[in-house]
Amino acid sequence: MLHPPKFRTTMERGLHDRDRVGLQDQVLLENYQSEDAFIDNLKKRFQENLIYTYIGHVLISVNPYKELPIYTEQDVKEYRKRHFFEAPPHVFALSDNAYRSLTEENRGQCILISGESGSGKTEASKKVLQFIAAATGHTTSVEGVKDKLLQSNPVLEAFGNAKTNRNDNSSRFGKYMDVQFDFRGAPEGGNILNYLLEKSRVVHQSVGERNFHIFYQLLAGADDGLLQELHLKRKLDTYYYLTDGDNGNGGNIRDADNFRQVQTAMSVIEIPGEEQKLILEIVASVLHMGNVGFTEEEGRAKILKPESVTAIAKLLGCEEDQLRNAFTNRTIEARGDVVTSPLNRDMAIYARDALAKAVYDRLFTWLVSRINTSLHAEHIAKKNSVMGILDIYGFEIFKKNSFEQFCINFCNEKLQQLFIELTLKSEQEEYLREGIEWEPVEYFDNKVICNLIEEKHKGIIALMDEECLRPGDPTDLSFLRKMNDNLGNHAHYICHSRASTTVQKTLGREEFRLVHYAGDVTYNVHGFLDKNNDLLFRDLKETMSECNNGIIKACFPLADITSKRRPETAVTQFKNSLNNLMDILMCKEPSYIRCIKPNDLQTASNFDYELVRHQVKYLGLMENLRVRRAGFAYRRTYEMFLQRYKCLSKQTWPHYHGPAKEGVQILACELGYERDDYRMGKTKIFIRFPKTLFETEDAFQFKKHYLASIIQARWKGRRQRKIYLETYSKIITCQKYIRRYLAIQERKRRRAAADKIRFFIKGFITRHDAPNECNKSFIEHTKRHWLNKLAKSLPKTFMNHTWIPAPMHCQEASIVLRRMHKLHLARQYRVALPPEKKKQFELKVLSEAFFKGKKKNYPESIGPWFMDDRISKQHATPISNFVVTQMNSEKLHYSTPVIKYDRRGYKPRERFFLLTDKAVYLLDGKTYKQKHRLPLDKVDFCITSERDGIMLIRIPLELKKDKGDLILDVPDIIECCIWILNATGNRNIVNIVETGSLSHNLVRGKTGMIEIITGPQPSITRAKSGNLLVIAGQ
Repeated sequence: MLHPPKFRTTMERGLHDRDRVGLQDQVLLENYQSEDAFIDNLKKRFQENLIYTYIGHVLISVNPYKELPIYTEQDVKEYRKRHFFEAPPHVFALSDNAYRSLTEENRGQCILISGESGSGKTEASKKVLQFIAAATGHTTSVEGVKDKLLQSNPVLEAFGNAKTNRNDNSSRFGKYMDVQFDFRGAPEGGNILNYLLEKSRVVHQSVGERNFHIFYQLLAGADDGLLQELHLKRKLDTYYYLTDGDNGNGGNIRDADNFRQVQTAMSVIEIPGEEQKLILEIVASVLHMGNVGFTEEEGRAKILKPESVTAIAKLLGCEEDQLRNAFTNRTIEARGDVVTSPLNRDMAIYARDALAKAVYDRLFTWLVSRINTSLHAEHIAKKNSVMGILDIYGFEIFKKNSFEQFCINFCNEKLQQLFIELTLKSEQEEYLREGIEWEPVEYFDNKVICNLIEEKHKGIIALMDEECLRPGDPTDLSFLRKMNDNLGNHAHYICHSRASTTVQKTLGREEFRLVHYAGDVTYNVHGFLDKNNDLLFRDLKETMSECNNGIIKACFPLADITSKRRPETAVTQFKNSLNNLMDILMCKEPSYIRCIKPNDLQTASNFDYELVRHQVKYLGLMENLRVRRAGFAYRRTYEMFLQRYKCLSKQTWPHYHGPAKEGVQILACELGYERDDYRMGKTKIFIRFPKTLFETEDAFQFKKHYLASIIQARWKGRRQRKIYLETYSKIITCQKYIRRYLAIQERKRRRAAADKIRFFIKGFITRHDAPNECNKSFIEHTKRHWLNKLAKSLPKTFMNHTWIPAPMHCQEASIVLRRMHKLHLARQYRVALPPEKKKQFELKVLSEAFFKGKKKNYPESIGPWFMDDRISKQHATPISNFVVTQMNSEKLHYSTPVIKYDRRGYKPRERFFLLTDKAVYLLDGKTYKQKHRLPLDKVDFCITSERDGIMLIRIPLELKKDKGDLILDVPDIIECCIWILNATGNRNIVNIVETGSLSHNLVRGKTGMIEIITGPQPSITRAKSGNLLVIAGQ
């Protein structure tokens, strides 16, 4: 063999480990013909919590009825990319095998899960999805698809599962899910097909059973506000449809927790909150329909509980009167005539139940369609990139079996037929076609039963449809008689009229018995025709189609009402759906999970030998085992086998140009196959033992890495050589064009430089001429040069008067720019001035405008700052008190000590001069009492143009209290006047007199005179003439 010893050691150790507790593969049973040995092996493993066993590639799963720690992330890693028989039997191993066949060999897959109700089929399908989700990519988009696939289960279980006497979570519908994968093997979408929801459970349940989970979940998990909106009460016994079977406690079913899980799941599969509310309104309306009771008066049905009809109308958004009428009347259209007839009580109940079933059934179909929309992949999946998972109801045999059990068991017959076609019959036929010698295996072909049920014109379905369409008044008993007449002699059909006396004791007159492959089932014919017709009165359809509830409106389209075509019966629709399903499954490579229920009590560690024996028999497991033992574990066409393993021989690698069969024979010899290990057919090689295949695959995996490294090295070398030659050629070409380009650019540069120099010289020569073509460039250059130089040497301060000289052509611009720059510096200086300094400059500007050239001591006032307070500290406090207490709201602008001269005698007196925004105050220099208050709007001020400080305040006659003008000697006369001008804003309030004398008013119209002369020593005295003599400085 072309593989290292380590593979053989691993393989042998694995084979030894697999057989420690029972046999992991029933094919290895020594007495493989014994059914007891087969069941004993299952029991031994079940008691050790080993619930999975193989029959070749078929997985047997025994329901443990308890949680087992064998589905963790570590278990997923353990089975990921492992050969099917290298690890203990597990649903993950079968899932990985199907997934690898799909991704590596590009073959579409389907996993068929079958078994009785309660055998764990739904849980097995969940584990398949769990493995696919955990083993594939983890990008955001892929995770979204996986979440939707996983979260579709809680929604479908809530609306499609129910508690039965055999299973607390029994699927009451069939489900086939396609998982679509992209080219990388990551799930990108999915599609679900549903089959035959047991909608009769909505209105009736057997003793000990419950209605669908969603009803109990809603009442247990919804908050009080939501229940009030839905007009519901939390007590289960309030609703007729929930009190027919079990009391509703559901044993260990956690309805409230499951309701929250369903809400979360619906959000994940992109059903928004508004649609969730509509769904719950429909569910609530079905509960209220059950409470619509009827009584009968004169053959007419009357509604007992109108409040239930009101609640339904509000929830579905339909007219209440129209709904009442539809419950109690029936409109029939025949040959253009429309006739409305009242319903009696029984027919009204029938109509109510039919509506409840139809609403719930169509809601479920809408939900599946809505999930499919959420799972829809962007790209249409190819057939070979899809994995199908079939989880459909198991074979059912109850004390009373009706129409639903007939359909379910027919479905299981079809699946058994498929199993026979794909495994038993096709296996033997393939060996015969390929010319392989082997021992034929006897098996029961149930095609005869399928024909009994579905044969055209003769089968049970054809007879049932014929009876439903027959004019007159067909009944269930007339249908039974028709079957007895047409099928009474069939070996698998037993009726009371033709049965032996012993059989008649076990068979009622309304019953018939079918000998199914799984056992005999007795069906009660009551209700077959009604359920097959699935009749819903036109009035109720019209009412539903006019509802405001968007989902209900979509479920009851107007086209169904206006269509004249008779709809297919329920059983025909189911048969057609099954045939389509069979077509889908036939084009895929199947993997099988056969689920077995160990007991009817749903308890752990309880193994009912006879119950398991019955399931082993009807599942055909013994026939499958015998075929596997007699046949070969693996077969592939020569082309596929050679294409996969050709690298294991130098004679076939890398290409073998001879016939594929010869190449495979070379490989078999090279790999050391023994004669009993394989057979060569006409188109395929058959390998008997999995061990032989594993050794071949291990050698291939080892060789694949070695060859991959060689191919990779050669490919990289060739690629790098190609890249090098392409790059070298490109570089030479680039160099050629670059050199040419550079030469052209150099020539252009030199020519441009020569032209520039020539123009520059001509411009320099004619620089003093008027601008022309010759000197234009030079002048522009000169201007730019001067502007650049000027920009670097601009004065930084306003007082800096330097300015670089400008060329002749820039003289005008220089003047404008210099002025603009001065203005700019001045503005910068002004903006940067603090408020105090800015105020001083404003006062200085005002002083210049008023006193320059008019007052001789003005130049001495330019330098010092104008102060607003000239009073010494010793006088500051009493004057401040006066300002606070006497001046009220007047604002003080200026204060200074002055000398006041009396009007008569001119005696000097000390005073304090206070200037506010409204008046001038004179305070006594010793007592600080107010001597005068002169309003600024009543007086004006007069000063001389000499260097003295005399200020004459002219007082109008109306201010008699002040007895004439005031004569003051102000130390800082210009400062004082400026503050007066600033406070009043009136330039006419201060007058400058240029004569040598001033007259001032006294009381009673008299006047005084002030003589003003200049001298070396300034002074103020009384002259001999009696006038006031002021000697101003020179």
